[in-house]
Order: sequence, then C-alpha cells, then structure tokens
Amino acid sequence: MDIRELRSFVQVAHAGSFSRAARDLYIAQPALSRQIAKLEEQLNVKLLTRHGRGVELTAAGARLLERAEMMLHYLQETTDHVRNSAEQERGHLAVGLPPAIGAVIGPQLIKSFRQLWPRASLHVREGLSGSLQEWVLDGRVDVAVVYNQPLLEAFEVRPLFSEPMVLVGPPGEAERAVRIHELADLSLILPSLPHSNRRLVEQAAVQNGVRLKVDIEVDSVLLTKRLVEEGLGYTILANAAVQDDIALGRLSVHTIERPGIRSTVTLTSLRERRNSRLAASWEHLLIQQLRLLVTEGKWKDAAVWLGEE
Repeated sequence: MDIRELRSFVQVAHAGSFSRAARDLYIAQPALSRQIAKLEEQLNVKLLTRHGRGVELTAAGARLLERAEMMLHYLQETTDHVRNSAEQERGHLAVGLPPAIGAVIGPQLIKSFRQLWPRASLHVREGLSGSLQEWVLDGRVDVAVVYNQPLLEAFEVRPLFSEPMVLVGPPGEAERAVRIHELADLSLILPSLPHSNRRLVEQAAVQNGVRLKVDIEVDSVLLTKRLVEEGLGYTILANAAVQDDIALGRLSVHTIERPGIRSTVTLTSLRERRNSRLAASWEHLLIQQLRLLVTEGKWKDAAVWLGEE
C-alpha cells in the first residue's frame, strides 16, 4: 500500500462513485480503478462492490476506510508539525464533546480557539460518551469531554465537575423529591447499555435493590427529551442537560434522593500520547469556560467543581 492508493480509496468511498472521485482527484477513471484494484490485490480482499448507482463498501472496505482516515490524519499532522514554526501553527486538532455540553459551550469555545489559532484546522466530533471513549482510544480525537469515564490504564482522566442526575418528566408537574426506590414504579426512557448514563443509573439501582422498568431505549438525548415532553415516560439525565427545557416550560424536573445519583464529567485523552500545543490550548479554554459555568454561571447551584483552581 502507498499513500496515493489510500487517498484514492478514501475519495472513492466518500464519493460513492468512481466517476465522481476521479473528477475530484483530477485523474482518469481507468487509472483510479487500477489503483483500487491494486490495493485489493495487495490485501487479497474485495473493498468495494459496484452497483447501478455507484459503489458500496464491503465489510473489509469499511475497516480499511477507518484505518486509512487515521493514517492520512497522522500523516497530515506530522507534515504540518514539521513544516510550520510555533508562530505559524498549522496543525490539526480533533476533539470530542457530548451533546449537552457542546450545545452550551461549543460556539464560544470554538470561536476562542479560532482566534488563538487561525491557521490551525479543527475537527469537532459530537457523540455519546461511549463513542467518545472509542474515538480517543483509536486516535480519531485527541481529547474529549466524557461523562463517567471508567478508570482504565490507557486513559489520562482529569475530573472536572460532578452534577446531580435528575428525574425528568412531562411539562406541568410540580417539582418534588423522589426517593430512588420510587423509580421502580415509573415507565423509563433510557439509553441502551453501555451508555455511561445507563450504566450509572443501573449501578445505583442495583446497589439499592431497585429494579428499573425501561420501556423505551433511546440513545439520543434530544429525542429522549421530546418523548418525555409528549408524555411517553420519564427519563434520568444530568441536571445541565435539561435546564433550558425547564426554563421554557417544556419539561419538569424532580430531584433524586436517598441516595442521590451524581454524574462526573472528565477530560479524557490517551496516556501514551504526547499533548500538542493545540490540544493544551483547547483544554485550557474548555476548562476556563466550564469552571465559570460551575462556579459563577447557570450551573452554580447544581454542579460541584472538581478540577484545578
């Protein structure tokens, strides 16, 4: 395999067509087809299946695409690192944010980063904590904000803050305190395992002898909130994820007590990976903004700051 063949394969996979990829790469379609054929011959597997509308990845092709994108990313990162001086940083940074936190701090955080590093490229990936952990582990993101990160040897984990998990119901319900054993009587809408919130809630339930009734599994926070708003059940979310909905009267919220359930937000990266100047700058800006929200902003009464002062 050489880099040119990998770039061509990635282009074809994204374009879904040899003809479109050839136009984008400014090469003849037969030459592009020969490159892919050579790659398939070297690997002794079929990477693409042709059909009337173009091409589709085989299972082997999907695995190669994931690795090829990582390799090309590292190659570009290495090239940028060697070519550019510290004053003209052109490197690439890939970061991960969960939806609830991304919605609150994402725009200002990205704006601040771009002001500091206008020549650097930034890739922001939004996902659930399980996906974010996988992306950190396989190098698709350099650093991520993760809920309830397991303490595994591969990860460098920095706790930032903790916040209570709350019971979320349809609009119009009067706020009240709910004991954890009362959750067994409710029709719940929760994410599927191994989602970090589901794992946290299930662990608390088992420790207190409670069997939860999960009628609907949904891995989207936004869709879950809309289902609760329509009266299809209750859910359990971090307090910060529903504050705007409460203010707009779309949902109701109830504290969980005896005992409470707390979610911990961490900054997660690979222990073995050397932190770049771009990653360090991103982390500094992110911690600044989260600390203000927790200690002085709208999360002040709900969250507890755990990070460095």
